[in-house]
Amino acid sequence: MTSAAGYHRISRIATQVLTGGLILLFLIFISVPLVSLFTRVGIEDLLYAITSEAAINALCLSAVTAVISTIIVIIFGTPLAYINARIPYRGRNIVDTLTDLPIILPPTVAGLALLMAFGANGLLGQYFSIFGIRIAFTTTAVVLAQIFVASPFYLRQARSSFEAIDIEYEYASRTLGAGPLKTLFKVTLPLAFGSLLSGVIMTFARALGEFGATMMFAGNLAGKTQTMPLAIYSELQSDMSISVALAILLVVFSFGIILIVKYLGAREMKKYA
Repeated sequence: MTSAAGYHRISRIATQVLTGGLILLFLIFISVPLVSLFTRVGIEDLLYAITSEAAINALCLSAVTAVISTIIVIIFGTPLAYINARIPYRGRNIVDTLTDLPIILPPTVAGLALLMAFGANGLLGQYFSIFGIRIAFTTTAVVLAQIFVASPFYLRQARSSFEAIDIEYEYASRTLGAGPLKTLFKVTLPLAFGSLLSGVIMTFARALGEFGATMMFAGNLAGKTQTMPLAIYSELQSDMSISVALAILLVVFSFGIILIVKYLGAREMKKYA
């Protein structure tokens, strides 16, 4: 009995030490690179950097394009997610697969694919060129690249949100005389609002941080297609302080996004508990 108790005690201690060591190693691996950013510039240098012309232009362009792309994703993605959650149809698995594909697709491949589709000599771009419409290497290309890579974050979250809602609520609304659209706007969307908001925030954050597809499809033109990630890359070669300052802004923003999403997720769990 004594030896067995001692063995279990040693085993428990060894497990705790191993677990603590793994957690500590992970925290060091994640934290040290992030902390190192904050040690590179002081407060004065940070304020000077983020008020520079390059930083302001990149911030404004990133914010505007990310908002536009997020709104477009919401408008077109919400009905698609609802259809995939509620209506069975042939090929739904294919649609789901294509929806998820941009998540695992290398951003440079996504950018190249967009260029081959909408470039001046692309599959669709050649027809736009006939009417003098140019998409590649314009601000429009930035928005399209952001939609392509960020839309799965909203579509996946929206579909999961609709699937989590008991369909009996919708049936009850219909029996009370509400039509499909009224039921959607008065019952389904309000119930899924918290989860949908999480998807919106994640989509906006992903659009704001997009780099590879934007670089390939829209280029890196200051004031026109140079978003914050591209500005970080460009300033790294000329002004390290601006590059680090923009990186710090994105780190702080990303951390805030995670906290908001976790809060919304916890609130949704309490609602359905």
